[in-house]
Amino acid sequence: MSATLREQLHQQIDQLPDHIVEQIANFTQLISTQQKKMSDYSEWQNQDWQEFSLEQFFREEDEIEYSLEDAQEIYQE
Repeated sequence: MSATLREQLHQQIDQLPDHIVEQIANFTQLISTQQKKMSDYSEWQNQDWQEFSLEQFFREEDEIEYSLEDAQEIYQE
């Protein structure tokens, strides 16, 4: 980001009401958090993703059970 763009953004923010500045701050925090989460997985290899997928698939927390009949009923619709 160029210095002039950053300065323009600062000037615009300085002219906004506090409640809008608060919304901008919340949005900025959300973006930063998402970026951090994505960087946590940037070094994962295929094996890491496969293990993660299997762990999610076989979680015991899931209380919903499906039968073959359920799958056939949904497929026929």
